[in-house]
Amino acid sequence: MLRRKALQRFQFWKQHATHQALLVTGARQVGKTFLIRLFASKAYPVVVEFNLVDNRVARDSFNQATSADDLLLRISVASSTQLVPRHTLIFIDEIQECPQIVTFIKFLVDKGDYDYVLSGSLLGVELEGVRSAPVGYLTEVRMYPMDFEEFCWSQGLPDDVFDRVRQSFHETASVVDFIHTRLTDLFHAYLLVGGMPDAVNAYKQGTGIDQVRIAQQGIWDFYASDIGKYAPKDRRLVIKDIFSLIPSELSSQNRRFRLSSIPQIKRYSQVADEFLWLTKANMALATYNVNAPVSPLLLNESHSLFKLFAADVGLLSSQYPKSALLGLLDGIPTMNFGGVYENFAAQELTAHGFALRYFTSKRLGEIDFMIEDRQGLITALELKSGDSYRTHAALDAVMGTSGYDVSQAYVLGETNVEQQGRVTYLPAYMTSLFTNE
Repeated sequence: MLRRKALQRFQFWKQHATHQALLVTGARQVGKTFLIRLFASKAYPVVVEFNLVDNRVARDSFNQATSADDLLLRISVASSTQLVPRHTLIFIDEIQECPQIVTFIKFLVDKGDYDYVLSGSLLGVELEGVRSAPVGYLTEVRMYPMDFEEFCWSQGLPDDVFDRVRQSFHETASVVDFIHTRLTDLFHAYLLVGGMPDAVNAYKQGTGIDQVRIAQQGIWDFYASDIGKYAPKDRRLVIKDIFSLIPSELSSQNRRFRLSSIPQIKRYSQVADEFLWLTKANMALATYNVNAPVSPLLLNESHSLFKLFAADVGLLSSQYPKSALLGLLDGIPTMNFGGVYENFAAQELTAHGFALRYFTSKRLGEIDFMIEDRQGLITALELKSGDSYRTHAALDAVMGTSGYDVSQAYVLGETNVEQQGRVTYLPAYMTSLFTNE
């Protein structure tokens, strides 16, 4: 069984929520349904579950509901288990198939007879406005692919190992060799496997990478299928083109998405909605350029310059030839895998509460990530996939520019912890320690 951090957030909701439903969002195949079932089985004596994709009869019935009381009646009729007030969790999965019932559930939550968990994918595009109206009715937990720490747990790494790594991070002290070697090996494996539970479980079986890649390709194809099913009909072909271009764009020299790669597209305004759909559907992660590293970064964003990362680094790696992965596994890539390292960072930073931004300047160069914490402190991060991690002219230039608000600078790569001047070198796996939660 894979251990997930989101379980604690479910438990907190159960213990503290008053008249709120739990909304679990996230990309497909990140483990939402499995974790909700695990939580429910331990927290409630009675659990009633409906999957609105698989259960067509329930979906059609719920769609006919005319009021909250009518919906509850239909739920009780459709359930093969007797609903017991104050002791029952009603779990409705794939809620995007029946979005109109969400308003009714608000009134059922207010009554307080039962607890409700709603879950689904593509909620960013299928349930616009649900999160904000009515205010206070939903507690949202967004799930992501397993982050690097969760992946390490799946490989039997004890909790206290990460405690020691965090101590090294905060003290700017080298990680002891045997821990550093172990985490470096796990990091290289994570670049190939990623955090999709099906892929991680396939990796745990120890049968090699082929079964992992089969699981990953199935998920990648599933995402492409979802575009054909849920994307607006007049945009589907362009959205599919953009999605399929992610691996090749990230293997280019600067990783920036080139609009010219899309047939017959010349301006960002022509495809802004298509890119937004992919990110709202949690199929891709957009990293926007900032014109200057000055707080607040939001005011300096420029959406016409951006990088587009895969939702999971393992899914990205699975799109490259298997023959190229040996170098990645050894930490000496034989092709330009800088995009894979950056995808890892984008995935970790997103899961840990950061908005994704980068900085580029014709005069100064480019910084891979600019992150801003809740106090407005800006940190510059550079990811290096090779052994030239000590070369970082753009980082030096930005740190030496008056008027910029960068408080800390890190280079993350194939190294241990080291400090030189205003730049701190960290092993790439320590990206997982940056958090804004």
